Amino acid sequence: MKRLAELLLKPEGFSEIVIGNAALVRAMVESGVEVVTSYPGSPTPEIAEAIGSLPLDSRPFYFEFSTNEKVALEVAFGAALDGRPSLVFFKSVGLNVAADSFVQLSLMDIAGGMVVLLGDDPGANSSQNEQDNRHYALLAGLPLLEPASAQEAYGMLKEAVRIARERRSAVILRLTTHVCHFKQRVDFDPLPPGCLDRAGPKAGALKNGGGRFDPASSTFIPIAAAVFPLKRKALDRLASLAEEAEASPLNRLIPAGPGGPSEFGVITAGLPALSLFDALEGLPVPSPARPDVLKLAWIHPLPKRLILDFLSSHREVKILEELDPVLEQAIKALAYDAGLRTRIRGKEDPEEEMGEYRPALVASILARTWPGTFPRPPARPGLPGLAAPARPAQLCPGCGHRSAFFAVKAALSDIDVTVADIGCHTLGNLPPYKMGQVLLSMGHAVSTASGLALSGRDLPGGMRRRVAFFMGDSTFFHAALPGLVNALFNRHDVLMILLENGTTAMTGHQDHPAAGRNFNGEVPAIPLRRVLEGLGVASVRDVDAYRQAELKAAVEAALEETGLRVVIARHPCMLKLTKAARRKPSYVARHVRIDQASCTRAHTCVEAFACPSFQRDKDGRIEVEAELCIGDGSCRQTCPSGAIVEAQGGV
Repeated sequence: MKRLAELLLKPEGFSEIVIGNAALVRAMVESGVEVVTSYPGSPTPEIAEAIGSLPLDSRPFYFEFSTNEKVALEVAFGAALDGRPSLVFFKSVGLNVAADSFVQLSLMDIAGGMVVLLGDDPGANSSQNEQDNRHYALLAGLPLLEPASAQEAYGMLKEAVRIARERRSAVILRLTTHVCHFKQRVDFDPLPPGCLDRAGPKAGALKNGGGRFDPASSTFIPIAAAVFPLKRKALDRLASLAEEAEASPLNRLIPAGPGGPSEFGVITAGLPALSLFDALEGLPVPSPARPDVLKLAWIHPLPKRLILDFLSSHREVKILEELDPVLEQAIKALAYDAGLRTRIRGKEDPEEEMGEYRPALVASILARTWPGTFPRPPARPGLPGLAAPARPAQLCPGCGHRSAFFAVKAALSDIDVTVADIGCHTLGNLPPYKMGQVLLSMGHAVSTASGLALSGRDLPGGMRRRVAFFMGDSTFFHAALPGLVNALFNRHDVLMILLENGTTAMTGHQDHPAAGRNFNGEVPAIPLRRVLEGLGVASVRDVDAYRQAELKAAVEAALEETGLRVVIARHPCMLKLTKAARRKPSYVARHVRIDQASCTRAHTCVEAFACPSFQRDKDGRIEVEAELCIGDGSCRQTCPSGAIVEAQGGV
């Protein structure tokens, strides 16, 4: 991390291989961003890791992890109103949380300028859907730039900051997972003179500037009487930005080769453009199969004249874009209004609306679009017997959630309902635990469970059903509090299993308000139990998740009560704990083993507890994979024959 910090603050220009997320931080430093906020979520957490490599006394901007995306956006907005160039970043679905405030940004005169950096996720690599946030740019009337590589991410962020400051506006920079993680040799400019002078002490590196918020100079209250004047200003700003989009060198025309334009063309943007170039790599120049390419960086507003000129010079044009037909619909409308007869081909198969546009997929799309002209990619010969087996996601060895699921499942009946939420514990839905039958979004579980509980416990036919829901401690602060207040206010009959592991584990162990520290140092912890009791929850039990018998008894007792009641199943995240322990010179690896003489092959360890450290041979014999086992011993109480014993070194 020290090496990364040296690169990010290096005064002179240089070239270095970095991922897109790290390149973005250098761009923040160069462009004079003063306030950066976030809520962690893939594919963007490495941005914060790069920021974290900068010592506090050398960091030229303030950074915080806020309690959720809406709060993060509003903190950045407030700082930008005060004249400080600001940036907020989060993952694709995080924009849904922030949307209530986000859609107002185009109406505001933002003195310092503000960049909203989005990490979209085609392919749903780490998200519950493939949400395409280009729609939000159209909804909110905000400009949107889209890079294709780490180099472009660096350059376009600087451009986005420039536009935001000059236009006193918000600007969206939309990245996708592979652009965030794109590793490339990036050419960096020298740091502008004085840009490191902003570095300050732990107070937040906000020494100079700011204080530019003048409530008398502009209207910041979009009530009915002010909405239309504000909207006219927003539309005028967008029209002016459209002229800038037309002239922007970020949009690139790549001809097929010498000899004039091809009869075929492709309009694309972002990572699909790089996959297109890969797919075209083997074609000779010139070649009747090679199309001209218009690679867009400005997605909203579109450079309309540039697009119309490209369309009018080609017989057929393919719109190549991941996910939704956003460009396709806009470009077809443009062509219709202009009376063009160019054949515009968009998504012609449902499969073209799903997943990432990797080179092989792009080549097959072009071969379907222009059969007989564009060569079909050769089929790869199969290798019988070498197909990789399915590898489902699973909880880490020693995870307290596994121990909690084992105990909670024993306390519930087959018809009791459990509701899942977002976090590592979402994996409880998988066999063998099957805990959590429905999932919407972060924090939904309390309110969804409340709706399920409205039918009451006693169902027709003498059936008795209780409703429980799971919640992580980070999600508790992010989005659960309004639902909990509602459950208390409306007296909903639900049981909360609050899985407390002391960190935001799923996205890389970021701190949350109960951790006792934030990104910049120690702070007073906000204890979960005191928050619950302060809200008025009368029944709160607190059990170490490793104490399975006690946890089972606590859940059984809570199930017999009514109203909102909570069982806190706490245990530190063992992945984080073990990583920290391994850095110490005194660390000794520990694990358990199977006493084969005692083992009755009940297979509870693999079929009900399901720690990945246990391996079952074809003959039913159980062994422990020492490389996976961390020796926590939570498994020992699950074995009916007591065959799981400590190995050398103990547990």
